[in-house]
Amino acid sequence: MLMLDSLTAISPLDGRYGSKVEELREVFSEYGLVKRRVAVECAWLAALAANPELPECPALTADEAAILSGIAENFAVADAQRVKDIEKTTNHDVKAVEYFIKEKIAGTSLEKRGEFVHFACTSEDINNMSHALMLRDGLKVLRAAQNEMTDKIAAMAHELAAVPMLAHTHGQPASPTTLGKELAVVVARLRRQQDEIDRIVLPAKMNGAVGNFNAHLSAYPNVDWESLARGVIEGFGLRQNRLTIQIEPHDGMAELFDAIQRWNTVLLDFDRDVWTYVSMGYFKQRTVKGEIGSSTMPHKVNPIDFENSEGNLGLANAVFGHLARKLPISRMQRDLTDSTVLRNMGVAFAYALVAVKSTLKGLGKLELNPDRLADDLDHNWEVLAEPIQTVMRKVGMDHPYERLKELTRGRRVNAEIMKDFVSGLELPEADKKRLLEMTPSSYVGLAEKLAALV
Repeated sequence: MLMLDSLTAISPLDGRYGSKVEELREVFSEYGLVKRRVAVECAWLAALAANPELPECPALTADEAAILSGIAENFAVADAQRVKDIEKTTNHDVKAVEYFIKEKIAGTSLEKRGEFVHFACTSEDINNMSHALMLRDGLKVLRAAQNEMTDKIAAMAHELAAVPMLAHTHGQPASPTTLGKELAVVVARLRRQQDEIDRIVLPAKMNGAVGNFNAHLSAYPNVDWESLARGVIEGFGLRQNRLTIQIEPHDGMAELFDAIQRWNTVLLDFDRDVWTYVSMGYFKQRTVKGEIGSSTMPHKVNPIDFENSEGNLGLANAVFGHLARKLPISRMQRDLTDSTVLRNMGVAFAYALVAVKSTLKGLGKLELNPDRLADDLDHNWEVLAEPIQTVMRKVGMDHPYERLKELTRGRRVNAEIMKDFVSGLELPEADKKRLLEMTPSSYVGLAEKLAALV
């Protein structure tokens, strides 16, 4: 049997792209899940001990608090392996965590509180918290990459704010814009979705088997269990969902995954546009010594980074989409279909992270080709039909749109033809002068100003 390493891994996320997603391994691996389960269990025990209405679980001394917090804070891969070894006997992953913690406190003064580990909890009290913590920590990694991407495009927007570019609508030459303004549009779209992502505070529950604190009240009917649970949940930066079934219904997760999908979709749109601008020659690509573009065509420098990003964004959104559509659905008080699906959260995050890093790499290779931009503008003087007919409308001339349509539609016109046409119009001197001085490169409206908005 082949040993597992980067060459034998089934998934490229652990193979070819492994180095690009290393930051996510601590979060979304089995180790990452077990580590967060242990943290939640320890926090629950500490909260129980801090409540004076639970005399059988007395308050922790400073030394006991240090021992308990150390179990969570110093949790290592070897500890995770011990949990998995226990699971071979229990055949239950969360119960194995409970037994692991009892092992860790055995022989200490904490041992007498052993039965308060996982007290009154259902497995999903621990799991939903742990999954929310994984998302919280995974988001820190992904959002840092998203911010780097957005800041990079914003810097390009400012740098290229005044660079005129022929716009294309329906793939056809359209009114000129500036390259910087078009980049600014992308920045604004990405930042809007980033705000939506940051707005979401993931919900969590610690309310027992079917969400009613049944077991809790059977033992301690006078304890304010909702308040106690809220303290643990909010201590992790989450928000309490008071109305749940056995599982936290995952609607918050679905909101988050949908928001990330929208951000990814904007980036995918950007990838395709940059790819097109490269193919049109608006951008050149810096060559990297030793790299080969084509195995048979030596001249080629392919826009592979944007293609790689596009492909991985598709995979990311396919997984995020399934998570968002599936997770909020559970038969009656619960079924187990969410459990296996949730284990793939890291897959979606990892594909998204690979994509962002690929686009960033591609942007780092781009060089503006001002001559090609200028040449395209100079070969499309017909785009000035719009301002000419607009001025003609202003002064009340007959059939301005139709006259410009007859002059320009379906044909190339040059500077001489357009200037001759304007010279023959009976226009106010100021309007005629302004139109005669206008070129495709100067006809960009407020584009440069707009580029500065991001």
